[in-house]
Amino acid sequence: MKKIILYFMLLALTSLTACDPVESRETLDGAITAEQLNISATPIVVNGKNSNKVILKNNSPVLSWWNYGTGTTQMQTDTVLLVLKGENSITFTGQNGDGSQISKTITVNVEELSFPVPPEWGYLCGSGSKTWVWDETAPSVWGNGGYKNDKAPAWWTLKIGDINGQAANEGTGASMDFSISGAAFTKLKSDGSSEKGSFALLMTSVTLDDNGNVWAKGKLKTKGTTVLCGKSPNEGGAPVYEYDILILNDNKMILSYPEPGVGSGGTAWFWVFRAK
Repeated sequence: MKKIILYFMLLALTSLTACDPVESRETLDGAITAEQLNISATPIVVNGKNSNKVILKNNSPVLSWWNYGTGTTQMQTDTVLLVLKGENSITFTGQNGDGSQISKTITVNVEELSFPVPPEWGYLCGSGSKTWVWDETAPSVWGNGGYKNDKAPAWWTLKIGDINGQAANEGTGASMDFSISGAAFTKLKSDGSSEKGSFALLMTSVTLDDNGNVWAKGKLKTKGTTVLCGKSPNEGGAPVYEYDILILNDNKMILSYPEPGVGSGGTAWFWVFRAK
């Protein structure tokens, strides 16, 4: 009887050992390499040509973060709009289960802008990149005024010669470059130094005034640095990275930023620029 019991104990132990999988550190961690990514960026074909709408797909077991130059998305599958003909770089960054990140860049060739592109992209960046400076022809270039009421500095107003007192080397002689490629943004100071970042145009973020009229036709967001003198004095000089677009055309750009929580008529800050 003891031999029978011992036999079944050995049989059970053998079965458990046989079912125990061989340890795979990669499987346990849920980590893959950039070479193992299964991703794609496929332009929608219109009339036989690659259009500027691109379908992004991530079929890999990682979290998604796509940077398609003029915007980002964290969707596993998404359709995005490109604004530039020719070769566009789309960078995918994935996050593994163990927290590690992997990246891969795909090049997409856009043959036709088959889908409408907001004209503000052309206003801001020209045919590829464009330089903006303070508008010295305006009565003032920076200051505050009423949120949803004013369209330019109206209360405390400063001319270009006063800007350096608020932000050193960001007045006369300073400029900003906006480039469609990679949505790159560079602030060039009058002392020769520069700060680099990126930007996004959100032309669906419209702000109406109390009468239902368009006060701001979209938003400009920057990352990495601000526009010239991009600060909020009543918040201790805190940097501002999101601006309402009041005016943006080939020659003029007026931006605004409301202080947190203000309603119509509350304090907002205004920037007045022109194309160089």
